[in-house]
Amino acid sequence: MDDLSARADDRKNSVQREEEVPDAGDIFPVPLASSSSAPTVSTRGTGDELLAGYSDTHFRVYKRRWFGLIQLVLLNIVVSWDWLTFAPVSTTSARYFDVSDTAINWLSTGFLFAFIVISPMAMWALNRGPKEAIIWASVFLLLGNWIRYAGTRATGGHYGVVMFGQILTGLAQPFVLSAPTRYSDLWFTERGRVSATAVASLANPFGGALGQLIGPLWATKPSEIPNLVLYTAIISSIATIPAFFIPGKPPTPPSASSSLPKTPLTETVRGLFRSPSFYLLFIPFSVYVGFFNAISSLLNQILEPYGFTETEAGICGALLIVVGLVTAAFTSPILDRTHAYLLGIKALVPMIALSYLAFVFAPETRSLAAPYVIASILGAASFSLVPIALEYLVEVTWPASPEVGSTICWAGGQLLGGIFIVIMNALKEGNVDTVTGGDGKGQGSGDRPPGNMRRSLVFQAVVACAIVPLPLALGVKRLGLGDGSVAGRLKLDKARERPEGEAGHGDRVGSTT
Repeated sequence: MDDLSARADDRKNSVQREEEVPDAGDIFPVPLASSSSAPTVSTRGTGDELLAGYSDTHFRVYKRRWFGLIQLVLLNIVVSWDWLTFAPVSTTSARYFDVSDTAINWLSTGFLFAFIVISPMAMWALNRGPKEAIIWASVFLLLGNWIRYAGTRATGGHYGVVMFGQILTGLAQPFVLSAPTRYSDLWFTERGRVSATAVASLANPFGGALGQLIGPLWATKPSEIPNLVLYTAIISSIATIPAFFIPGKPPTPPSASSSLPKTPLTETVRGLFRSPSFYLLFIPFSVYVGFFNAISSLLNQILEPYGFTETEAGICGALLIVVGLVTAAFTSPILDRTHAYLLGIKALVPMIALSYLAFVFAPETRSLAAPYVIASILGAASFSLVPIALEYLVEVTWPASPEVGSTICWAGGQLLGGIFIVIMNALKEGNVDTVTGGDGKGQGSGDRPPGNMRRSLVFQAVVACAIVPLPLALGVKRLGLGDGSVAGRLKLDKARERPEGEAGHGDRVGSTT
């Protein structure tokens, strides 16, 4: 009996040791007391060689991962809301600051260009850990929002101070917009990464939708612009507070691939630019994000000459985003289960290009139906594409650190977005004839009223259609791009996270707090 009791105590102590949390300062698997020794982890060799003999019980997810994900969602919402603070009320803002519509466009453009300047620092911070990047973003948002408000409250409005604050908020964007792939890789399994990346990434345009809808309601006349900026600053400040309290990293890794050391930054960057698949994803991603940024910033000016009000243009911008978010909420979980990344990319890219082509003719109808329907289709296709393109990029460049590819792609989108805004603004034909007191409503007649942007929309459509063949070439063997199957991170995780014969069980791999 004594011997039986001793063996029972040994089993109880062994279970307790398995449940103990390793040192939170190390995200790699730590040998438990019941283990003989930890394997030597190397970034060379196949996935099976890397983790041969390692127990599946070492991989688990933690409920606390949701706190950081929610914080990423909040920050992406407010940073995009800050970006589109003035664009939906461009006419009203121009009157308040006594500047041209082009000057108001530069508030959006400067925000986008700020992304490029700070991107190397964002990659460095994300490589160290998502929490550090989130804190940097929070600091920039706090400073930028209140400097904008100070500039707006100055006598008659001080445009230069507002621009400086706008650039500071722009510096915050890459730290949170590029973070989702890094965060999902650190905290989630292969059965939850697409959804986690989608939720955090698509929160950014959701903030833009809020700006498009709420801005025209808060600033119906020039004197209300300071209140618009104040309310936005308060909301942004509240959203930044939890950033300082979220967990930095999980006590133990959630998957086999996340337990491996990441490739150094410089080596990752060199590897990316030697990969043909990277270019086939980077170019269309950057172009479509750039055009999305441009059309979001210029939508009021595109529709205004044809008799649409700022409020109606704001609703169109909101439909562009909200319909996209709802669609992505359905497509992302499906792709989390099927991992049909290539099929999704090749189906959605032509849909996006055709939507830009159709939008050329939408304003000329002078009815709400055409721009609203086309914007909804464009949003649905664009938002469904973003998370799967980012996750597929991680797969084809694995074991490169995930934040590098996503930061470069987002930086390309912000850079092209700024350039497209400048080009499309230059292609505008004259100045719009505005109805006095008419909520920024144009009164021109015919298909080409003063201030129309038809040439801009044609430019947008031509470029959007011209790049369609690039992503369609992904996975084509005759071009030396393989069969299109994912053979990197996903293959390793599928092989190591579920014991042989065990059914898949979603994102519940030893889930704990």
